[in-house]
Amino acid sequence: MILISPYSKKLTNGKTNPKNYPFWKEVLKGIDEPIIQVGIDGEEQLTNDFRKNLPISDIKKLIYECRVWISCDSFIQHLASLSGKRGIVLWSVSDPKIYGYPENINLLKSKDCLSKNQFLWWESVDFDENKFVGPEEVLYNLSTF
Repeated sequence: MILISPYSKKLTNGKTNPKNYPFWKEVLKGIDEPIIQVGIDGEEQLTNDFRKNLPISDIKKLIYECRVWISCDSFIQHLASLSGKRGIVLWSVSDPKIYGYPENINLLKSKDCLSKNQFLWWESVDFDENKFVGPEEVLYNLSTF
């Protein structure tokens, strides 16, 4: 089973979070095994099995049970690191050398995509789907697990 956490925290200004991976539907089409999505109310459901508003203990259990997890830069990668479970993180504007963990596969399209100031609120950074790796790169790296 694969665990996905497609979205990062909603922004207070109502704009799309620049850390939200835009090519989930294409990635999911290339996966032939059960997928569980975790998230919160108001997020788009991408899988048949969408578990919303879970307590941290339930998410931690899913992390242990999954073959691999995939997430944008969000809470899941931090919880998984504490759990000792490797996964795939999809980066765009936030820097994996600051916010990531070396045991994960950290997919960053280019250092040129990183926000110049890594310590401001993400509300001031525009979403740009061109700052993410394509779905084929995610699927290739998934095949290495």
